[in-house]
Amino acid sequence: MAKKEKNFSRRDFLKTSGIATGALIGGGLIGGLIGSNAGGNGTGTTTAPPAATDGERGETGGVLGLQFFKNDAEFQILAQATERIFPEDDLGPGAIGLNVPYFIDRQLAGAYGENSKEYMQPPFYEGESTQGYQSRLRRNEMFRQGLQLMQSEAQSRFNANFVDLEGAQMDEILTAFQEDEIEMKGVSSLFFFRLLRQATLEGAYADPIYNGNANMEGWKMKGFPGHQAAYINQIESEEFQEIEPHSLGM
Repeated sequence: MAKKEKNFSRRDFLKTSGIATGALIGGGLIGGLIGSNAGGNGTGTTTAPPAATDGERGETGGVLGLQFFKNDAEFQILAQATERIFPEDDLGPGAIGLNVPYFIDRQLAGAYGENSKEYMQPPFYEGESTQGYQSRLRRNEMFRQGLQLMQSEAQSRFNANFVDLEGAQMDEILTAFQEDEIEMKGVSSLFFFRLLRQATLEGAYADPIYNGNANMEGWKMKGFPGHQAAYINQIESEEFQEIEPHSLGM
């Protein structure tokens, strides 16, 4: 029997899992998450973040500096994968424009990526879907393995690098991860995909001091005011208030 052809849709990337919900995405998804790009056949040629030079990797890990990734090829795979999950459209920038790849790079270099505040001692057993983090791998190890497998899948399926694929081809690989069809060591590909999607959304909406949500564009698309000192001038109004967002770093 011929294998049933799948209809790959970016809308599928945000289903199930229970990870990207509630406070994170608020009253509805924005941008191309469920917009005109969903299921599209766009190319994978979105401009990637510039590679950081040694001189740009300062102590603060600024927007153009890399803290975790030393291999720029892996970083570019991450960039294109996040852009497919959160693409640019007529409502605003996508993951790359919001500096989401740099947000993830910084997180993987710190306590989040090292699982430094979590119990990580054996024995390790495969957990239930309702349980939390169960892998013996640190998150940064998991991300590195997942990105390398994206490259391997691109070469085996399309004889090309992941970053050179068309958008629909990237979606096919990402969907294979989401549907747990890719074999990974120490973790399921579904769990990795959920982690990648969660990190992408967090980078799009986090305070810009964490290197994502560039120029607070993620907040602006949602009408979120950020961190205001007070609402004394708006609190009595019964009309919707448009408030210029403020970052913790302002």
